[in-house]
Amino acid sequence: MMRLSGRRRNVVLFTLLGVCLIGVAVTLNVSWIVLNWRRIVPMALGIPFFALLIAGVALNTIFLVREVRRNERHDAFLSAVTHELKTPIASIHLYLETLQFRRLDDAQRNEFYARMLADSNRLLATVEQVLKAGEVGQRARSHVRVAVDMRELVANCVRNTLAGHGLEEKTITLTVEPSSLPMLVRGDPDELQTALMNVLGNAVKYSPDGVHVGVALSVEHDAWVRVSVTDQGIGIPAPHLKRIFRRFYRVPNRNVLRTKGTGLGLYLVRTIARQHGGDATAQSAGEGRGATVSLQLPRILTPVAQEE
Repeated sequence: MMRLSGRRRNVVLFTLLGVCLIGVAVTLNVSWIVLNWRRIVPMALGIPFFALLIAGVALNTIFLVREVRRNERHDAFLSAVTHELKTPIASIHLYLETLQFRRLDDAQRNEFYARMLADSNRLLATVEQVLKAGEVGQRARSHVRVAVDMRELVANCVRNTLAGHGLEEKTITLTVEPSSLPMLVRGDPDELQTALMNVLGNAVKYSPDGVHVGVALSVEHDAWVRVSVTDQGIGIPAPHLKRIFRRFYRVPNRNVLRTKGTGLGLYLVRTIARQHGGDATAQSAGEGRGATVSLQLPRILTPVAQEE
């Protein structure tokens, strides 16, 4: 908290300093115009000079403020990843020590094995997410491009989410628009699955009072395939709807910060969507009123030949 408050003070300081410098530059510019309004050459040279000076000060202030905020998000990411890595490792270590030094019956051992497996899966998921974020950020597009049936992919992702979180089938409902049009997109199936699993995982994770998630799959204007995931969870305040897709960004809300995460999930979703020629958007009526995250991808408009 001390670091965050210190950075907020720095943002305020840089902003005030920039405003003061711009004010001084504007005052000097006006004074220059008043003193030299009858002289063509000084006016012609002075006004552009002061305009460039004001623009430079404004851009420098914006840059400094953005750097402070980027560093704040980076530190928050490091803290979250450290926690996400340390917690399952400590848990696995504790269970192993217990198995080593205590005599346990078969039921207790099986329970410990199950918990260690869950912790190792959590650890692996965190590592894979960090690696995937670096991977998609370094390349413009995936080289793998095949026809992907979104009906099948979305259905598989829903099943995997239900199984991975131990949920009943009724907690996630899938609605597919009755259409004779094929819902095919061209892309990397693994990356598209990563994007969908992140959206579904967030919908489950940010529904602390019970999971009620709706998934809608439809074709828009014959040219787009849209997947919308709607939850009844903690919601997203309006000012943060666009920011949540930034790398490392997490909404500064107590309910959000209590939920484990790295701030990379939605960044991956939008990056993958844009690399496939689409986009990702979020909508919410506000805190405590749920949210909808949509993934829009260009549909293959011509029949696809059988690919080997």
